[in-house]
Amino acid sequence: MPFYSNRFLAMARLGAMSLPALAMGIPDDVSAQTALPGIVVNAPSPIVRHARPAPTTPARSARHGTTRPSAPQQPEITSAPQPASTDLRGTLPIVTDQFATVTVVPNDEIRRNGAATLGDLLNDKPGITGSSYAPGASSRPIIRGLDVNRVGIIENGIGSNGASDLGEDHFVPIDPLSTNQVEVIRGPAALRYGSTAIGGVVSASNNRIPEQMPCGPTPWQAYGFGVKPPATANGCLNAETRSGLSSVNNGIEGAVLIDAGADNVAVHADAYGRRADDYAIPGGRYQANTSNRSMGASVGASYLFDGGFIGASIAHNNVLYHIPGDHGADFKERIDGRQNRVTVKGEYRPDSALIDAVRIWLGAVDYRHHERGLEDAHDPSSDGIHQTFTDRSQEGRLEVQLAPYMLGAIPVTTAIGIQGGHQDLTATSPENAGSLYNGLFAPNSNSRIGTYIFNELQLAPTTRAQIAGRVEHVWLNGTMPDFPASFMPDGSAQLPIARDLSFTPVSASVGLLQDLPGDLVASVTGQFVQRAPKAAELFSRGIHHATTTFDIGNPNLKIETAQSVEVGLRRAKGPLRFEATGYYTRFNNFIYRRLTGAFCDDDFASCHTHDHHDHDDHDDHDDHDDHGHDDAHGHGHHLNQAVYSQRDATFRGGEVQFQYYAIPLWNGMFGIEGQYDIVRATFTDGTNVPRITPQRLGGGFFYRDANWLARINLLHAFAQNNVSDVETPTPGYNRLRAEISYTTMLPGNHWLGGQAVTVGLVGDNLLNEQIRNAAAYNKDQVLLPGLNVRLFANVKY
Repeated sequence: MPFYSNRFLAMARLGAMSLPALAMGIPDDVSAQTALPGIVVNAPSPIVRHARPAPTTPARSARHGTTRPSAPQQPEITSAPQPASTDLRGTLPIVTDQFATVTVVPNDEIRRNGAATLGDLLNDKPGITGSSYAPGASSRPIIRGLDVNRVGIIENGIGSNGASDLGEDHFVPIDPLSTNQVEVIRGPAALRYGSTAIGGVVSASNNRIPEQMPCGPTPWQAYGFGVKPPATANGCLNAETRSGLSSVNNGIEGAVLIDAGADNVAVHADAYGRRADDYAIPGGRYQANTSNRSMGASVGASYLFDGGFIGASIAHNNVLYHIPGDHGADFKERIDGRQNRVTVKGEYRPDSALIDAVRIWLGAVDYRHHERGLEDAHDPSSDGIHQTFTDRSQEGRLEVQLAPYMLGAIPVTTAIGIQGGHQDLTATSPENAGSLYNGLFAPNSNSRIGTYIFNELQLAPTTRAQIAGRVEHVWLNGTMPDFPASFMPDGSAQLPIARDLSFTPVSASVGLLQDLPGDLVASVTGQFVQRAPKAAELFSRGIHHATTTFDIGNPNLKIETAQSVEVGLRRAKGPLRFEATGYYTRFNNFIYRRLTGAFCDDDFASCHTHDHHDHDDHDDHDDHDDHGHDDAHGHGHHLNQAVYSQRDATFRGGEVQFQYYAIPLWNGMFGIEGQYDIVRATFTDGTNVPRITPQRLGGGFFYRDANWLARINLLHAFAQNNVSDVETPTPGYNRLRAEISYTTMLPGNHWLGGQAVTVGLVGDNLLNEQIRNAAAYNKDQVLLPGLNVRLFANVKY
């Protein structure tokens, strides 16, 4: 088997190196056979250039009777281009105008994928996986081996908040059913969203705050040129339904979205829901305690005017999902959560010689979830709340993009911004009220304010540079006792000590984009990024039931620093689209949660090392029963002690993906596609960083035309044997996926206009393989779902 694995790796690397030469060798007439759609990117850079209509006179006529000087002449570089009229579903999105890799999951792919979480949606993308602690309910994205406290998650430009970064079992309060597009941002652009996004940002966008009218031209797209849109006095309305059925868990999902507008007001409303039973796993079994249900709704409205818009939305969601694994199944562990969220967003593009655009985001979140379960596995009447997490957060960001100006002979565009926020966290438990170790941590709060600047310089018609920086100040207030250096009880009393901590992380980046022959674009970026420790890393000192750990924070943690270099080569035009990226990151004071090998009960005094009694109850991972049966009683037994620690570490890796239109076939095009990714993470002494995803190699075939899309792909994950001393190796697997969908436009009638209908069938894990996620804390107890067939339908009115 190692021989064949090495051959696979050699073929993948050879293919990656040959992509640029293949692109150069494709004739122009072949490239012209297929018109590929543009990629609309919403989140990466604060510098956005909108396409503007040409003025009818040499000088621009402003709304207020003034004349704006002409901007320096430079090539149009569009961070958010309008899509082409031909929408080829299934096209690999390649973004070439950003200084680092941006992964885009467009609306049609989200609908076909059917994932219930962002982690599951992104799980097979190169360089990305999900935590999959509770598959189908709780899976947070992991980017290049970095997760929770290093990956930001935003919705419509503002933080999603919640408690997903406080525990792998906690849900991300964004449902793909209400999402139109997901972008994964790496590199310098992540500085826009805060120092905690040192690993990257996952940005979900939807139309909850409308930025344009649902039909007809948009008033603010006139940009002061005197171009007036057609009247929409009678208004208009668009509606969409999204639905699906899954065989592996008897899952059912549905959503309704409505967009309406008249005059200068656009409104949006949506509602969604899903439910699923325990899912099937290979061997005719079911993964115990994996059922879930969720629901949510939102209303929003915007006022659009000549030069901008201002809007707001209110959203609510509820979830109830069960936690798989030995402990979770025996004690019927589940999380019952809800979140209320208010968001404000606006943009104003004045007629000014100095300012091109002013943008604002405001958000407030009220989040709560209960961790419920049995106190005694054999007593159903002992069911109750074991811990409650709350998060009340406020966040705001103001951004100003200056009009292009000349720096000597170099055209420059600058954007500056200021961001601030406050968060109050609690994690109380009714089981030992008044105890020092009540819940995961005592009530604590944090505040932050930061400012950033991005400069883009057009060095030559084919060369563009970016220089960016961010300074942030963070205050954290909480209580935390002092622990012995051995983290074992030594007889001394533990007392709560108030902690008032502050940090000032500073970050900077520089990047270069170079257009090359053959429609190739090369990029190189360098970053120096600092991150302040988060509350859970500093103040944790108690039990976390769902993850079966006794967590111990460290109030003496220092600022974490990352120095990274990334190089990339991309091509987005013609029949061959690809991107290849390599990166190297050195972390100083890398913060991680270290399993010490000790066990604790309900308080620190009970912590003890591995003894004979523990050995009898400890899992033998090779012979594990995935139904998760355990005869233990009470919640306090055999919690793994986990201590937040710091060490220097190095992450390096690469990602490649491509799509090639091979030959015209019938009324469409037949093609091939492939991907490969690897991340290797070690501490400076050569030992392995925990929970790192393995190498993955995949590819397949597809056919598409104006109506049909069919594809089949196989993703092979190699065995992960590069594990820490408290982990077990993870076997490899083959994940076979096939799909077919049909899209057509039905004629309208007296009541409804034309209806765009897409129906499809998707098969996942068609080989019914036993799949374990090497990055999951509970991988030795939880298998991912087995063979699944999903039927979906999407209708737009």
